[in-house]
Amino acid sequence: IQMKFSTKAIHIGQKPEPNSGAVIPPIYMTSTFIQDAPNKHKGYDYTRAGNPNFTNLEKTLAALEKAKYATVFSSGIGATTALISTLKQGDTVIGGNDLYGGTFRLFKKIFKKFGIKLIVVDTQNLQAVEKALQKKPKMIFLESPSNPLLKISNIRVISKLAKKYKTISVVDNTFATPYFQQPIQLGADIALHSTTKYISGHSDVVGGAIITNNKQIKQKMQFARMSMGLNPSPFDVWLTTRGLKTLAVRMEKHAQNAKQIAEFLDKHPLVKRVFYPGLETHPNYKVAQSQMKGYSGIVSVEFNLSLKDSIKLISSFKVFTLAESLGGIESLVNHPASMTHASISAKQRQKQGLNDGLIRLSIGIEDPKDLLNDLKTQLQLIHKKSSKQETQN
Repeated sequence: IQMKFSTKAIHIGQKPEPNSGAVIPPIYMTSTFIQDAPNKHKGYDYTRAGNPNFTNLEKTLAALEKAKYATVFSSGIGATTALISTLKQGDTVIGGNDLYGGTFRLFKKIFKKFGIKLIVVDTQNLQAVEKALQKKPKMIFLESPSNPLLKISNIRVISKLAKKYKTISVVDNTFATPYFQQPIQLGADIALHSTTKYISGHSDVVGGAIITNNKQIKQKMQFARMSMGLNPSPFDVWLTTRGLKTLAVRMEKHAQNAKQIAEFLDKHPLVKRVFYPGLETHPNYKVAQSQMKGYSGIVSVEFNLSLKDSIKLISSFKVFTLAESLGGIESLVNHPASMTHASISAKQRQKQGLNDGLIRLSIGIEDPKDLLNDLKTQLQLIHKKSSKQETQN
């Protein structure tokens, strides 16, 4: 039977448990498994190496990305660690110049010591990408949309160029999710996810995944998970599977709400600039249209306010919660320079266009009127305070 996306999310990898008939597969909270004879077992020997809950979620994720294989990990950074561990001393990786701070830190503070070099380029610039690929790097690592500037890279063209130079192409698909974008279908070798975010969707679990059509990469990921202890808990994986079932309906709502917020902010006098790939003013709007079927729920914004007032503003919201992370059902607000991207030096942040005044909004699935009222009310209050101070001065 040919299933559509939301049907796959509910049924693939989710067969009822045969012994009891439980419709929802149980949580296999076990560290070890019985063997009939030494190394003769039912496919599992130790949970660090594999667990039925891992297998279930992997089947679902692979189906949603229209790929053959998936491997689940303890976190998005755990998944990235597994990938980088397949490289050797002296290897080079091209990274987008708007990489998530944790990914950048992993390359610069951990793997640099082992002789793995990261070259940073603007992956929106195809000429710059090809020039970097001519140096024959082992891997190109990009985010599209990127975190937090929502840059859009042409996955189809970059993947084709990477194949030309025998470079493995990796796309962090956390922001878009397979509901809105499928990098492997666009030619990428690997799709990476922090399943902590939209995949699980409820801000109650941490996890990661690597998805691919390449059997050799799948085997390397399994080996890395087992060898470095990058495995998640079966309970966390079960929770992620539970959240994933509603991905389609959640993503529709996230995107609808985000578009309304982006359009409101785009017209607001206290706003300098809005970053959202669903706005026609986005520099790569047409590229986004060609490879995405929706623009997800992240909106970044620079206000026409001092840094002090911007911080005051985001600390005063009533519906938006000031917190790390994104992609949950609740709306979050974040100051990248002091939170998610604080591990990047101020000089490097400025080079990347990541200004101190940038604010990232993760738009949840609340009623959009409540979100808009929260923004309007607090912007009005901060505007009044700023105007009063200017008059006094």
